[in-house]
Amino acid sequence: MENYLDAMPEAAKRFYQNFHGKGKVVMLNLLRFRPVADYSGLDPLKPETEISGEEAFQRYIKCILPELEKAGSRIQYYGKGNDFLIGPEAEKWDAVVLVEYLSVDKFMEFAQSKAFLENAGHRTAALEDSRLLPTAEINE
Repeated sequence: MENYLDAMPEAAKRFYQNFHGKGKVVMLNLLRFRPVADYSGLDPLKPETEISGEEAFQRYIKCILPELEKAGSRIQYYGKGNDFLIGPEAEKWDAVVLVEYLSVDKFMEFAQSKAFLENAGHRTAALEDSRLLPTAEINE
């Protein structure tokens, strides 16, 4: 089974091309947490005692939230996942997060910020797998 934790360069390029200049972007995050956070190679962030992946993700949110808000962005929704009503039974997600960014540029500003870069390791330690789907409102 292949896991996805980071954006691939080609996908990032397509994201920028498809959404630049189109206003707000809402990112749909599907998250599967590790039972125990894996801080291998992340010693500066590693807690003194073992924590769950969900706890590591909470640390990530706490650290990056001020930077997110500084960029004019916000978490619209953060909720627990469960079984799909429509979808594959074998696919399970622990959490769903919707994050609204004012623009692609604001997303890039956040993703390149010192706070994000210094704390992204908590996200890496937390997650077993993830999906990130950028969306834009349909204006008719």
